[in-house]
Amino acid sequence: MIESITSSKQAIDLENKYGAHNYHPLPVVLSKGEGVYMWDVEGKKYYDFLSSYSAVNQGHCHPRIMETLVEQAGTLTLTSRAFHNDVLGPFEKFLSEYFGYDKVLPMNTGAEGVETAIKIARKWGYEKKGIPENQGTIIVAENNFHGRTTTVISFSNDENARKNFGPYTPGFISIPYDDTEALEEVLKTHDNIIGYLVEPIQGEAGVYVPKDGYLKEVSRICKKHGVLFIADEIQTGIARTGKILACDHEEVKPDMLILGKAISGGFYPVSAVLADDKIMEVILPGQHGSTFGGNPLGAKVAMTALNVVKDERLAENAEKLGELFRARIQKLVDKSPFVKLVRGKGLLNAVVINDSEDSETAWNICLALKENGLLAKPTHGNIIRFAPPLVITEEQIHECCDIIEKTISEFKH
Repeated sequence: MIESITSSKQAIDLENKYGAHNYHPLPVVLSKGEGVYMWDVEGKKYYDFLSSYSAVNQGHCHPRIMETLVEQAGTLTLTSRAFHNDVLGPFEKFLSEYFGYDKVLPMNTGAEGVETAIKIARKWGYEKKGIPENQGTIIVAENNFHGRTTTVISFSNDENARKNFGPYTPGFISIPYDDTEALEEVLKTHDNIIGYLVEPIQGEAGVYVPKDGYLKEVSRICKKHGVLFIADEIQTGIARTGKILACDHEEVKPDMLILGKAISGGFYPVSAVLADDKIMEVILPGQHGSTFGGNPLGAKVAMTALNVVKDERLAENAEKLGELFRARIQKLVDKSPFVKLVRGKGLLNAVVINDSEDSETAWNICLALKENGLLAKPTHGNIIRFAPPLVITEEQIHECCDIIEKTISEFKH
């Protein structure tokens, strides 16, 4: 018998007793979501300003995506890749044309997408570029976040994510983010470089937006040196930053594109790596796969979720309301001693709290925001990320800015 939850305390106590303590959630227990809103077990209503780390860009429980999920769930959910199914081919065609690549390799989670991209890139480096086997190196950016697998944490400089999980996977060189001179220098001084794996905007690090032209210069340098530009758009993709992809702001096309999160609107884990034939053709039967990757349920859900993004013009909404949000919060920055900076692109934004990274000020502000009906979460101590579902309206953005201003103005250190 499944235990029914009647209070927030009961739910939290159960998690603490039976679950591994690998997260530090805000003390709120959510039981319902619709659009930009969520409700807790006691029935209190909140604005969601995290969007499940940008996985629900289309809003909670979008009716079109839900209808697709229910219909496909009653038809066929899983065949594994041992057999063909009647959804995978149309899904791969849809995704390839949507983003402008020859081929797609579907997986499930974002971390799987990153691991898949690393494997494909390495194989391309050995078989197409002629790098001696096991000697290929991938460049990454400092303060990156690409997932939690052992390979990914091997090139993280977040000690909390790394410590006591070694031995670490070799084959990576880390350079400062938003530094094309450092990229050029590594490519000049190191042999056997396969590619550069980078987030167009570093989300988990605190929504660090690179200077204008950075991605275009990265693309140029990678082409010049014959290495792959690999863009992790798991969080920044699917209209979050005001374009379908963050790379679209600079009109650059990465050699490899990694997608996840909002590709399925929060209904089902779907991720994908996209590349042209000259790269993707290195993967042959038996060399990479997943029982659930490309399953009919996830594929159908993802197609509807991506159609919703275009049909409802969510990228355009994110662009417009992101500018409005930053303009409103900048006024707060100008007058409040607690906040010193707002930055972002589209509806991926962050506010930097005027305190040290190891302080609890940002956490306490988020607790106060919760009491006032808005859910957000700190990242890296003194930074609060604000990322509502992209279906939010102008009226709702103003109401949320009012909540943030009220909370900050009444906050006691």
